[in-house]
Amino acid sequence: MSRSERLLDLLNVLRRHRRPVSGRALAEEMGISLRTLYRDIASLQAQGATIEGEAGVGYVLKPGFLLPPLMFTPEEIEALVLGSRWVADRADPRMRDAALAALGRISAVLPSDLREEMDTSALLVVPGAPFPVDAVDPGLLRKAIRTERRLRLCYRDEAGTASERLVWPFALAFFDRVRLLIAWCELRGDFRSFRTDRIVEAEVMEARYPARRQVLMKRWKEAHERAHARRHADGNWQ
Repeated sequence: MSRSERLLDLLNVLRRHRRPVSGRALAEEMGISLRTLYRDIASLQAQGATIEGEAGVGYVLKPGFLLPPLMFTPEEIEALVLGSRWVADRADPRMRDAALAALGRISAVLPSDLREEMDTSALLVVPGAPFPVDAVDPGLLRKAIRTERRLRLCYRDEAGTASERLVWPFALAFFDRVRLLIAWCELRGDFRSFRTDRIVEAEVMEARYPARRQVLMKRWKEAHERAHARRHADGNWQ
């Protein structure tokens, strides 16, 4: 969690408490040290939050403190709502909850007129066919991508043949009916995509892969563009 996210979470925790709450209780609720809590409270106070209290007594956030308003155009509001609704319908439960929580956070700091735009958005996502069930938690795949760690996969192809792969994951692609893990495959010595519902087992390795995720993404896009150009030149591009 970044420091800015932690400060926002601390504000939300303080808002839930109507009466002074001890620093130790706040630190336990936040999962941080008491020293970090004191430093975070000082940071919020410096930004204008009226947090009354002191160490050993307790803290309370006085009403009236708002983060600087987030300003969006109506089209931007619609894009945020539509995107979050799509994720809530088509992604895994953890991503669904994250999308809904993000909308809630944004709504909480919007001016009232824009908040109404968000709450009354008429752009709807029609529920689609359910995704095939994943045997591996997609959160584990996202973690490997974020931390640039090798993944050891047990993968079954369309015919049901199993193979073990050591891959460098750098992206997840979401289609209407499937999700694909995109990675550099050490076995094939090339970029490969793996349907997440065909990944039987996955283990995040301690070792990082020897390239940055952004570099792999750039190389993959370049390879994809070259392949598309070849198909176009051969007349087989539809």
